[in-house]
Amino acid sequence: MRAEICVLPGDGIGPEVTAAAVDVLEAIADSHGHRFEFVEALIGGAAIDATGDPLPPNTLAACRRAHATLLGAVGGPKWSDPRAAVRPEQGLLALRRELGLYANLRPVVTHPVALRAAPIKPHLLAGVDLLVVRELTGGIYFGEKQRTAGGASDLCVYSVPEIERVVRRAAGFARARRGQLTSVDKANVLETSRLWREVTTRVMREEFPDVRVEHQLVDAMAMHLLSRPREFDVIVTENMFGDILTDEASMLAGSLGLLPSASLGGGTNGVYEPIHGSAPDLAGRDVANPYASILSAALLLRHSLGLEAEALVIEHAVGQAIDHGEVTQDLAMDGTRGIGTRKAAACVAARVRSSCPVPELRD
Repeated sequence: MRAEICVLPGDGIGPEVTAAAVDVLEAIADSHGHRFEFVEALIGGAAIDATGDPLPPNTLAACRRAHATLLGAVGGPKWSDPRAAVRPEQGLLALRRELGLYANLRPVVTHPVALRAAPIKPHLLAGVDLLVVRELTGGIYFGEKQRTAGGASDLCVYSVPEIERVVRRAAGFARARRGQLTSVDKANVLETSRLWREVTTRVMREEFPDVRVEHQLVDAMAMHLLSRPREFDVIVTENMFGDILTDEASMLAGSLGLLPSASLGGGTNGVYEPIHGSAPDLAGRDVANPYASILSAALLLRHSLGLEAEALVIEHAVGQAIDHGEVTQDLAMDGTRGIGTRKAAACVAARVRSSCPVPELRD
């Protein structure tokens, strides 16, 4: 296969972790007979510094032209003034909106070795394998915003079609997994959540009667994620709730540095990124965990390029690396420093290359 991948390194540790993911994708190409062309473009703070725009037009054009986009992270103290008219995060929100990426997939799978770094009792975490599907282009993040000397407001709006499409996407994943969907809202307080629950109930009854569905209030869900995470399969929720719950869920895996994500729309072109931020204090030190970015590259292969076997090779290689203690400082135990970002990527790439003999290039 020949494919063009747009790479948006972004800010902070973004350039380091995306470089690691590109190394692993090149290893996949070499060992499985593919040809990937990587086109780099600016986003976030780096784009503001260079052009004054967090999502320059040529960046958006490159993302539209590519088969998929690999993103690092955006933001940092340099651009964090809340009074600023232009901020790095606006580039990311605009990219999601312009590409119509309404569903954000965030899988959480625990690794036995990494559980030592988790702050939760290991017996609660063994066997956790869940998928959060977060609605990505609606809700309070995209609603009208007002600020006066005496106050401020953020409008949260959801339409029936917005809810229907993300619930259908999540239910499809649940049907292919263990047949269980948990919808998270705040229907006891918010009108948007009451609509969310009504629409979800109808879609599941009419279109997915074979999938079990339950409803949870977001505050209760925050507790259940930590006390009984093994009981959940696919979780679907609105934009802000999903943002918060998936950061909480990172503690199940032991580190934010292990959680990938995929942002998908109606077609196959998607944006793939680790859920962690730019971590500017770690930038340039070769200490950032690249595994979330590498696992995001696996999701890219699966959802945008249709290369399921190659995606599994990467996921298996990362799992083996963790099992053998090839981890960065966020997962290192017993006072050890851990290995560097580049070394961790090299360990995974080497395992990928040894996974099968090199075939001829396939079209």
